[in-house]
Amino acid sequence: MNIELPFDFLNFSEFGILNLAAYVVGIFILAYIILRIVRAILNKEINKSSDEIRVDPTKYKFLSNALGFIFYTAALIILFISIPEFRTVGVTLFASAGIIAAIIGFASQAAFSNIVSGIFIVIFKPFRVGDIVKISNLYSGIVEDITLRHTVIRDFENKRLIIPNSVISAETIHNFNIVEEKVNNHIFFGISYDSDVDLATKIIQEEAMAHPNFVDYRSEEELADGTPAVIVRLLEFGESSLNLRANVWTDDPIKGFELKCDINKSIKQRFDREGIEIPFPYRTIVYKEAKKKES
Repeated sequence: MNIELPFDFLNFSEFGILNLAAYVVGIFILAYIILRIVRAILNKEINKSSDEIRVDPTKYKFLSNALGFIFYTAALIILFISIPEFRTVGVTLFASAGIIAAIIGFASQAAFSNIVSGIFIVIFKPFRVGDIVKISNLYSGIVEDITLRHTVIRDFENKRLIIPNSVISAETIHNFNIVEEKVNNHIFFGISYDSDVDLATKIIQEEAMAHPNFVDYRSEEELADGTPAVIVRLLEFGESSLNLRANVWTDDPIKGFELKCDINKSIKQRFDREGIEIPFPYRTIVYKEAKKKES
C-alpha cells in the first residue's frame, strides 16, 4: 500500500534551499514552543498539588527532563519523513544501521546505563526529589533533580553534586525521608571516671528537653511506665572516660543537626558549672638526649 505524504513537494529543486532551511528551523522552533507549553502545564500541575495529598514530584521531574529528548527526536523524524532528500539519507543510514548501532552502542554504554538506571530510580523510588540522602557515607544533601543522565544533590553548603544515575544506583543510600522524617538522634558524651554518672545523665536530659527542636515521641505505654523522654545509656568503659549516649528525637534530620550542635555547647557549660569533667588524653614526652646527660 502506497501512502501519499502531504509534504512530497518539499524538495531541494522545487522548494528552494532557503525555504527548506526555514522549514527545518520552523519545525524545531515549533517543537521548542510545544515543549515549553507542556513543561509549563506540567510544572503548574505539580505546584498546584497540595501537600496534604503528598504528591511525589520525582516522576514529574524525570518526565519533564525527558520531554526535550522526546520532542526533538519527534521533530527530527518529521523532517526525515516530510523531505524526500532526507528520506533518502535516512534509508542509507538504516541500510548501515547494524554498523552504526554497534559503534553507537559501544560509545554510549555509559549513557544508556545512566538512562536505564534513571528509569529504575523513578520506578522503584529508593529516593525522591526533596529527600535528604547520604550516599555511601561520602555525600549527603537534598535531592534536587533527577535527569535522564544524572541525579543532582544539593549539599548543606549549597553546592550541587552531579552524580551519574548508574553510579548512584550501585551505592548504598541512606534515605532520611523514605518512610518517616522523624529522627532518633544518637548524641555521645564522655565523662571522667571520677564524675557523677547520675548527675551527668540528669544534665544531658534537662538540656536536651529544653531545646526547641526536641520532640517527645513516647507512647502511652511508655508514659505510663515512666520511661524518660530522653534516654541516656552508659555504653562502655573507655580508656579514660565513661562513654554515654543520649537518644533525642526531632522532627527531621536538619532540626536534629541543629539540636546536636546546640546542646553540645549547653551541656559543656553545665558540666563546667557542676563539676562534671570531660577527660582528654595526657601525653608524657621523654627527651632521650636529656636522659643520657642525667645518667
